[in-house]
Amino acid sequence: MSMEQNVLMAFGLTVFAGLATGIGSLMALTTKHTSKRFLSGALGFSAGVMIYVSFVEILVKARDALVEVQGEKLGTWTAVLAFFGGILVILLIDHLVPSYENPHQPRRVEEMAKETRDPKLLRMGMFTALAIAIHNFPEGLATFSAALSDPAIGVSIAVAIAIHNIPEGISVAVPVHAATGSRTRAFWLSFLSGVSEPVGALIGYTILRPFFSPTTFGILFASVAGIMVFVSLDELLPTAREYDTGHISVYGLIAGMAVMALSLLMFL
Repeated sequence: MSMEQNVLMAFGLTVFAGLATGIGSLMALTTKHTSKRFLSGALGFSAGVMIYVSFVEILVKARDALVEVQGEKLGTWTAVLAFFGGILVILLIDHLVPSYENPHQPRRVEEMAKETRDPKLLRMGMFTALAIAIHNFPEGLATFSAALSDPAIGVSIAVAIAIHNIPEGISVAVPVHAATGSRTRAFWLSFLSGVSEPVGALIGYTILRPFFSPTTFGILFASVAGIMVFVSLDELLPTAREYDTGHISVYGLIAGMAVMALSLLMFL
């Protein structure tokens, strides 16, 4: 596969992952009940995929690339610092992004029937969409970078991020529909909140392309691992537990790790 084909595939996977917010929006606007078991298991599965591949594959590849250029000690230190640097980026975004309420607080489609036409809900939906869009920016770069380095890993991460974006779509669509009564407006605002993922990929690739080297790759890849681990622990697992009715989220987590491990073994 040529470099151009790799870039197109990586960008396509990022678009797929980002626009999955629209799936969440459609679920909220076309169904009467939230499938809590499905969402809990799916989010746990997504977290399992991302945590396993981050520690077992992505961080290891980043360290190997950096050690080859910088030597054992400095390369390992750089990889570890870049990993926590990725976490720091998400932490700063969490602290700086304005939000009316927690943008990752689970919302249920049943709430649409309960909530009245309160203008404050529109503000909540708008701020939630903004917060999710900004959160999705580094996730888009993470998905794109992983897919560019290894398409097989990229597919797994894109699916995991897409699952992660489904409840985010619900969290935007529910308050906007409740405030305006417009399903169309609720869908498009939710859908567009995911566009920042491919935008993040494009901007990141454009900025980093002239400076791309084994060192840049190693630092970026280690940062991607940090971003995905933080997203899994701070967003996916807590949300999965909110929807959980037993141990479904944990079973999903283990299944995600097992599927990711099997997929990596198949490409040895």
